[in-house]
Amino acid sequence: MTESEPKPPTSETPAAPTESDAPAAPPAPTETTVQAPAPAKRRPPADNRGRGRGPRQQFDQDDKGLGEVVVKIGRCSTVGKGGRRFSFGALVVVGDKKVQVGIGYGKSVEVPSAIEKGKKIATRAMTPVKLHGGTIPHRVVGRYGASEVVMVPASPGTGVIAGASVRAVLELAGVHDILTKSYGSNTPKNVVRATFDGLMQLVSREEVERLRGVTLSA
Repeated sequence: MTESEPKPPTSETPAAPTESDAPAAPPAPTETTVQAPAPAKRRPPADNRGRGRGPRQQFDQDDKGLGEVVVKIGRCSTVGKGGRRFSFGALVVVGDKKVQVGIGYGKSVEVPSAIEKGKKIATRAMTPVKLHGGTIPHRVVGRYGASEVVMVPASPGTGVIAGASVRAVLELAGVHDILTKSYGSNTPKNVVRATFDGLMQLVSREEVERLRGVTLSA
């Protein structure tokens, strides 16, 4: 048989496929653990026991036990040769939350120093207030500029029904139950001074009896 002649067909059967020639099985799916989301934190309930027109003031106390509230911070600008120059004014109320309260207004080129000046002025101007338990002894009207604040005694448990500016003065003076109404200008500086003017007009029961020479009935 030469190379040009075709080879006769063979009767050999093809070999069976082995395990190594079989296609690989797909990998088994792995179990994935899904973490549940953390529960959302709930906000604590608001303290609405005061029933006032706004949240209670946050007092900062110093080493002497005096509380202070920054009622208003104002900014003033002056135009000079080098441009604008800013200064700040801070209206601060200081009190021991018992019987004494004072107000002060400090000015400076920086806010912290203005607050510190206002606090020192208010501390020096602290004046005792005549109270009857947790309220005032009688109705009174305080005036300053175009502002007018009416204050009326209230029964225990009423709370301080007042705006932010009036509330700061009354709570630091030690008043717990009172009804108030503000008329006219609502500028914080005028309202605070009108409230302070009204507190200075208070007269105790004993003082009225001594001045009139009579005994008041219950």
